[in-house]
Amino acid sequence: MAMDKVIEKKKGLKRWHFYLAGGILGFLFLVYQIAFGDHQSVFRAEQDKLSISSVVDGQFNDYITIIGQVEPITTIYLDAIEGGRVEERLIEEGSMVEKGDIILKLENSQLYQTIMNSEASLAEKENYLRNTKISFETELIQSRRNILENEYRLIRKKRHFEQYTKLFHDELISQEDFLQAQEDFDFETRLLEINKLKAKNDSLIRVTSMNTLEIDLKKMRQMLKLVRERLDNLNVKAPVDGQLGMLDAEIGQSIGQGQRIGLIHVLDNYKVKARIDEHYIDRVRRDLAAAFDRSGTNFQLNVKKVYPEVREGQFEIDLLFDGQKPDNIRAGQTYHIKLELGQAEKALLLPRGGFFQSTGGQWVFVLNEAGTEAVKRPIRIGKQNPQYYEVLEGLEPGEKVITSSYELFGDNDKIVFK
Repeated sequence: MAMDKVIEKKKGLKRWHFYLAGGILGFLFLVYQIAFGDHQSVFRAEQDKLSISSVVDGQFNDYITIIGQVEPITTIYLDAIEGGRVEERLIEEGSMVEKGDIILKLENSQLYQTIMNSEASLAEKENYLRNTKISFETELIQSRRNILENEYRLIRKKRHFEQYTKLFHDELISQEDFLQAQEDFDFETRLLEINKLKAKNDSLIRVTSMNTLEIDLKKMRQMLKLVRERLDNLNVKAPVDGQLGMLDAEIGQSIGQGQRIGLIHVLDNYKVKARIDEHYIDRVRRDLAAAFDRSGTNFQLNVKKVYPEVREGQFEIDLLFDGQKPDNIRAGQTYHIKLELGQAEKALLLPRGGFFQSTGGQWVFVLNEAGTEAVKRPIRIGKQNPQYYEVLEGLEPGEKVITSSYELFGDNDKIVFK
C-alpha cells in the first residue's frame, strides 16, 4: 500500500497579506487626517467676481449722510373760528398773502338769527331800564312831595301846639284840647321821620337796582359785540404774511367750528427736516454741525431740534442754515447732508461693503499672503461712516478682506479661489 506524500507549505507573501497591509495603511491615513488634517468647510469662488479691500491706517471722519427736505421755518395752521358753508373762495393755494387778507367767506344763517335775537333782547333790556328810570324818578318826586307836605303840616301842628300850650297854662282851654294838639304834633313829627327813612331806603334800592340794570345792560352790549365779532369770523383771514399752502375748502362745503382748513408758510426763513436711523439717537444732539454741497458751493447748517419720538425705526431732526442759503431755495427741495457726529481721529479703516449685512461686523474673510484663499476671522468694529468702518480688533494694516456680500458663502469657513 502506497504512502501519502506530505505537501510542504509555500513560503512568501500571500494575497491576504496585501489586503491586510492596505487596510492598515488606510487606517493610519485616516488617523492622520483626523489628527492633523484641515477640517474647514471650503467654498470655491472666482476672485474677480468679489470685492476685495485693503485695511488701512487713516483718519476716521465721524459723520453720517442723511437726506433732508426744505420746509418753511414756521407753519401757521388755519382753523375755522366759526362754522358755516363756504360761500366764496378768494385766494388759491400757493398764492402769497398778507396779514388780514380774506381767504374764504362763510355763511351761517343760524348765527344771523342769534345776532337778531341778541339785538332784540338788548333793545328790550334798554327799554325796561328806561321805564325803570322813569318809574324811579316818579317815585322820587312823590317821595319828596310827601316829605314837603309832611314838613308843611308839621310846622302848622307845631305852631298850633305851642299856642295851645300857652292857653292851657293860662287855663283858657281844656286839657283835652291841649292833649289833642300835642298828639297831632307828635304824630306829624314821627311821620316825617318815617317818610325821610322811607325816602332814604327807596333811594338806596333805586341806586342798587339801577346799578344792577346798568351792569346787565353792559353785559348784554358786550355779548352782542362778541356775537357780531363771530359774524366777522365768517371771513377766514390770513393771520400772518406768507404763502398759502394747503386749502381744504370748496364752494358749498360745510365747515365745522374749529375744523382745520389750511395752512400758511412763513417764508422769511427755512429749516431742513431729516429722518435718521434710531441707531444714532444717542449721538445726535443740538448744535451738531452739518453741511451739503450744491453747485460747487458748501452750505453750513446746525442741528436746532431733535425730536424724541421714534417711528418706524427713525427719528426726526430740524436743521437751520448757518449763514448763506442756496439761491432760489424752495420748500420741498431735498439735500444730501453730511452730519458730523464727532471729531476726526486716527483709526484702522475697513471700506464699507455688503458683508456687514451677513456678519453684523463680527467676522470677515481675510485673504492669505498669496491671495489664493480667504479664511473666516472674528473682528470687532466700532464707529462707521458712509465710506469706512472703524476696526477695533482682529485686523492689521495691509491685510485684504472680502467686503462684498457673503450670502453665497453659506456656513463655509474658507474661500478658495479658482
